[in-house]
Amino acid sequence: MRDKSPVERFFRTLGEGLLEALPGYKGPDVFSRGKDCELDAFFYLGELEAIIREWVAVVYHRRPHDSLTDPRLPGLTMSPVQRFGYGIARAGWIEIPRDPDLRLEFLPVKWRAVRHYGVEIGGLRYNGPAIAGCRDRTSPYRGARAGLWPFAVNPDDVSRIYFRDPGEGGWHELPWEHAADLGMPFSAETLAYAKALAARKERFPDTRRALSDLLGAWNLGLAASRAERRMALRLAADRAALQAPGPEADVTSLTAVRRIRAAQQEPGPGGDEPAAGGAAPAGDFYADAMETVE
Repeated sequence: MRDKSPVERFFRTLGEGLLEALPGYKGPDVFSRGKDCELDAFFYLGELEAIIREWVAVVYHRRPHDSLTDPRLPGLTMSPVQRFGYGIARAGWIEIPRDPDLRLEFLPVKWRAVRHYGVEIGGLRYNGPAIAGCRDRTSPYRGARAGLWPFAVNPDDVSRIYFRDPGEGGWHELPWEHAADLGMPFSAETLAYAKALAARKERFPDTRRALSDLLGAWNLGLAASRAERRMALRLAADRAALQAPGPEADVTSLTAVRRIRAAQQEPGPGGDEPAAGGAAPAGDFYADAMETVE
């Protein structure tokens, strides 16, 4: 129960610093709502998560906090970023793993034979110069999987796998043979879902074409079900790059907010009506609503 108070305090800061400035905010109760707020623009959970994550990184962590003080510096309050830098200056750098490939050690391992065409895992073929000397050869590994070669597989991105040369000890990336055609990562869950969809239409489905069609539809926002939307949002979150504005930025300058607002203000097929059906024109309202955040 010791964490309850800090968590509730952060929720209050989040509400007052970000959420109440967003369109469609309903407030904690009916007395705090604006007029006809249900007619304003709204955000899906994935969009709202992106906004909150960016706000924490570029606003909350860069704003002075009353609790971040030091007895040696009376009257000075620091932001979390400044307090972290102050701690580093006094205590030195935090030791972190120096090997950039250490993360690969924690990935699931698949044991496979290396053929003339490469390696096949989950119905996908991977190849690369790193396994040129292993083709049709028995590995030096012993035990339950004697003779096979180990490959590290990231379930969130199966467009490539990783192989560690037992001689030199270095890691090498092996791309899927059609990865260049898609130009984006995809998870094992997405692969299985694309195969299942293709199997309903074709007796011998083409995995590359099935993935290309599915990912292309998701890029256009054409998710057919809740499960598809969840997978598409997770994929988009993995691909998104954080573009941080300056520390003085407010809610309106967050990249996620600007991107979503621009999409919501685009005219629909009828002309002046917004793309989201039933929503009122957004330009004047957004300008007034965001003035409350300084």
